[in-house]
Amino acid sequence: MTTTKREQNFLSLSVPPEEMDRLWAEGWRHFGIFFFQYRTSIHGHQEFNVLPLRVELDRFVLSRGQRRVLNNNRDLKIVTGASSIDDAKETLFYKHRRRFKENIPSSLHDFLSPVPDSVPCANLELCVYDGERLMGVTFLDLGETATSAVYAIFDPEDAKRSLGILMMLHSIRFSHEQGYRYYYPGYAYWEPFAYDYKKRFTGLEYLQWDSGWKPYSTHQ
Repeated sequence: MTTTKREQNFLSLSVPPEEMDRLWAEGWRHFGIFFFQYRTSIHGHQEFNVLPLRVELDRFVLSRGQRRVLNNNRDLKIVTGASSIDDAKETLFYKHRRRFKENIPSSLHDFLSPVPDSVPCANLELCVYDGERLMGVTFLDLGETATSAVYAIFDPEDAKRSLGILMMLHSIRFSHEQGYRYYYPGYAYWEPFAYDYKKRFTGLEYLQWDSGWKPYSTHQ
């Protein structure tokens, strides 16, 4: 059982790029047109403290392990385009959700609006292919000076390829090449959890809710 203590939420069909930047900088996230901000989340009987993260792209440097992930997947093709939901992505989603034992999502539509490429803001998909087979997709919001990952899916049978990390690395590369300043990978927690892979990037900052953004050290 997973619950969250949401402090604020609202609905919006259209948010301009500069406003998306401001919302992300204040710790907001969104699924479709539903925007939310919360500071704690409960999994099972344990409370976790939410840790909003972002990467300052000019300070990002590949680690040895991240270079290995890129090298091990150099046979794969990355295709970027306007976001959409189709049968191939829905099939991949149902494979991906087998990874979860609690808080199991029901559909990609839980995370994306009916017009995912433009509602509530511009959004691109980065698709990973092995030949013609779709292996992974990440959906990336576009702001004025920042990008933000909304949701990512991959085939659990390909877990050894570290596709989650691979898609983050390609999102960072795309964002930097397009001249953005920040990439927001989404929430993690202060406490150890399955989201800890998001904490392993150079140039990482975290939002201290009452005093703003701070550099994040992997030794914290």
